[in-house]
Amino acid sequence: MTPWTLHRLSPALGAEVHGIDLRHPLSDEDLALLRGLLLEHQVLFFRDQDITPAQHRDLAARFGPLQTHPAYPTVPGLPEVTILHNDRDNPSRIEAWHTDMTFRPRPPLGALLHAQLMPPVGGDTLWSSMSAAFEGLSDRLQRLLLDLHAEHSFAYGFKESLAAPGGHERLKDALAANPPVHHPAVRTHPESQRRGLFVNSTFTTRLLGLKERESRALLNLLFEHVTAPEYVCRFRWTPKALAFWDNRITQHVPINDYWPAERKMHRVVIDGDTPR
Repeated sequence: MTPWTLHRLSPALGAEVHGIDLRHPLSDEDLALLRGLLLEHQVLFFRDQDITPAQHRDLAARFGPLQTHPAYPTVPGLPEVTILHNDRDNPSRIEAWHTDMTFRPRPPLGALLHAQLMPPVGGDTLWSSMSAAFEGLSDRLQRLLLDLHAEHSFAYGFKESLAAPGGHERLKDALAANPPVHHPAVRTHPESQRRGLFVNSTFTTRLLGLKERESRALLNLLFEHVTAPEYVCRFRWTPKALAFWDNRITQHVPINDYWPAERKMHRVVIDGDTPR
């Protein structure tokens, strides 16, 4: 039996896994166990994981093919390892709750985020369970949302970057490669079969089939609803900590309270499926 121990962070989602060293390749048994824990807790956290970028990539690849991101720099020679680096001269522009890359026809299954350099204080991240948030809605609103689809847009999500000097030129290829897409407003998780909200304030622009005013009012209600404390867990980063979240059924937001201090993370994203 594995010597791992588990510490839950909230009733809705989130657990710290202790007693595992991710520098070593996972056995098939350990891989299956981690998959099961991810399905149950939706986001897992591991402290003191002194892994290299290549080990980070290889760990993520055990869970499926990897995606790249069109807007961020990467570790030299490792295009799958995205660098998220913010300091005095490059403050974070990610201020809103989001599910990663829902502007793609096949958004990621999940992501592994590894802390490289943390500020002395601050820089935590919040995650929210979209299954708990959906289950917290009234039956009538659930039924309405099950019949709706939403539009997701790369251009909308990166509007601040596009507006920055040189931003449009830097991102023109990404814009061309990522036209708006439509996804169900509620998706069914392909493994757990749990239903979860699948709209987010960063990339979702409208609900199809509704008048603009109706769409905006309903989206605003949902965007506020998913941030309720009973659906959320908070993770306080430490150097070399790693988070692994199920992108199909969570949202997250960084807390940008550390500027002008420096924060650097590496992220690897696992390919997903078409939301249904």
